[in-house]
Amino acid sequence: MIRQRRHAAATQSTTRLEAFTDGVFAIAATLLVLDLTAYNIGTVSSDGQMWSALAGMWELFFNFALSFLLLCLLWMTHVQQFEHVARVDATIVWLNSVRLLFIVLVPFATNLTTEYSSWLAGRMLMPLAFFGAILCSYLQWMWAVRHRATMLPDLTDGDARAYGRAALSALVIAAAVVALAPFVGSIAFALFLLDPVGTRLFRGKND
Repeated sequence: MIRQRRHAAATQSTTRLEAFTDGVFAIAATLLVLDLTAYNIGTVSSDGQMWSALAGMWELFFNFALSFLLLCLLWMTHVQQFEHVARVDATIVWLNSVRLLFIVLVPFATNLTTEYSSWLAGRMLMPLAFFGAILCSYLQWMWAVRHRATMLPDLTDGDARAYGRAALSALVIAAAVVALAPFVGSIAFALFLLDPVGTRLFRGKND
């Protein structure tokens, strides 16, 4: 049986993990456009009909832009966090892999939300996919902070608390989106506009 080492030698550089993660995010964001290209506008005989047909795609455009924006925000958070992460271990790699599992589900979940928003399952998959990705991001960061001496050697106490607050705020809002989505659908994602407020609310006495 192969033993796993628990000391610093069991860690590795972040280079390949970051490259793989960037690639998966890029592919997921690109696949979102397939819903637009696959949509059949139908026969158009005038500019008015063309504009009318495009207006009829409003929900498709909305969910496309929403998912693309949320993917960009998740990727930006990943980039900011890994500016500080020097080494990763097997736990970080697995948490990141599970996060990417949710990320690659986003194009399918977005399509499902657009096509079947009148059904509960259609409204829920997209919020659940983003919640899963945000949960993994939160757990990944907390694990890195727990092993800060090895993984985050240059991170200050203030930065550690700030990133922790931001991660917790995003997780709580994502959970609220899941709870609200059955009633209002994709509009529930507007709760993320409250993220700066949530981050302030989670400030501790030493912040």
